[in-house]
Amino acid sequence: MRLKAFKTYDIRGVYGQDITEALAYKIGRCLPTVLDAGIFGVGRDARLSSRALAEALTRGLLEAGASVGHLGLCTTPMTYFFNAINHDPTKPRIATVMVTASHNPPEYNGFKVSKPGALPCGYDQGLREVERMILADAIPPAAPHGGDEHHAWDKKRYVDWMRQRKPDLSGLRFAIDCSDGATGILAADLFGEAEAVLNATPNGAFPHHGPDPLQAENRARLAQAVRDGGLDLGVMFDGDGDRVVFVDASGAFVPPDALLPLLAEDLRALSPEAEPVVVHDVRTSRGTIEALRERGFKPRMVKVGAAFAKTALREAGGLCGGEVAGHYYFRAFHWNDSGILAALRVLGIAARAKRAGRTLADLLKPITGRYVSSGEINLPGVEDRPAAVARVEAAVRALMGPPEQAIDYDGVRLDWADAWLGARPSNTEPVLRLAAEARDAATLERLLAVAKEAARAHA
Repeated sequence: MRLKAFKTYDIRGVYGQDITEALAYKIGRCLPTVLDAGIFGVGRDARLSSRALAEALTRGLLEAGASVGHLGLCTTPMTYFFNAINHDPTKPRIATVMVTASHNPPEYNGFKVSKPGALPCGYDQGLREVERMILADAIPPAAPHGGDEHHAWDKKRYVDWMRQRKPDLSGLRFAIDCSDGATGILAADLFGEAEAVLNATPNGAFPHHGPDPLQAENRARLAQAVRDGGLDLGVMFDGDGDRVVFVDASGAFVPPDALLPLLAEDLRALSPEAEPVVVHDVRTSRGTIEALRERGFKPRMVKVGAAFAKTALREAGGLCGGEVAGHYYFRAFHWNDSGILAALRVLGIAARAKRAGRTLADLLKPITGRYVSSGEINLPGVEDRPAAVARVEAAVRALMGPPEQAIDYDGVRLDWADAWLGARPSNTEPVLRLAAEARDAATLERLLAVAKEAARAHA
């Protein structure tokens, strides 16, 4: 038996159904034992249910004997920062919990947990044991003495850290969209040069558009502001600030993975001690992978998900990483993802290019112009998604012949000389995800048509 809210990377579901105050309290009672931590930093995003869930979680943590440092309204990367900078092996172990459902619609909520040292805590890193305790009604007994609580967050320390790593943005004209999310609390401090700041007042109802920046309809107003203002680019964050995407001067969406070679080059001078490893997920464009190799980096492919990317980057001693979904991971940020840091660095890259008479699109063309790409396609209503992946694999092998490379984790990715296709069951939504690239549009169209037909066929 499984609890519906327990996912591969975090705990997430519909508030009032999968996610409740009762569940939050039980999670709080279990986490100190599972993570062997005596202090918890607890943050929350702007969702309407986040305060109540944070209070219930805190009650459980305190009864378990843990101390709680309240981080209040913040971004998810701010919890990573608090965790990492306070990590001291000689003192009580610190973990963090962020109450958020990230980019999901307003009716969702959940918990992102980090182990001491800002290490990821997904299902296989501790959440499975929390789930087991709850299902078995084996919640640890209350401690003889409850923990204490205090307000722990010093926003200025975080802002100062980011400002120290903020590049020269002189001459750049840009807009940002905080999506009514938690990054709004940082907009004035870190993006004062922006010519347009949209939706910077946190509002968990997300009244202006949804918090998922990958959805084109959510980017429409930002794209229009960039075009109307004759700006150089636009920046959009998700609801909890761990993801960021960009639009260019025409308002066109910039594929997040295409920025990895530019970011890696930008960061190399900042972390000369780093191994030239750049982590990326299985959906990454072959153009990006080729560009990384050509520039002296070592691309390393991993499963989709923060826990996999962070772990791989840390183990390799690598420089940075990124995902098609808009997560960017940094050695300099304690091996974690930060939408704010990614935005600052990309803006700096664009500013330098402009001062040299070039645009962001000019920099990206050698990366994005190699293949015709489908982007990630979501197919809802596909029952028995593992079986659908197998049908897709068989169908495209019949069309294209034996692949030069087949990667069978997180679904499947098949690479041929002039094309590739990936199919995987989503870990967070009831959909099958497809992605493909080819040298020409006709090949891509045939490949996708066969894959879609096989995915929707009855087994």
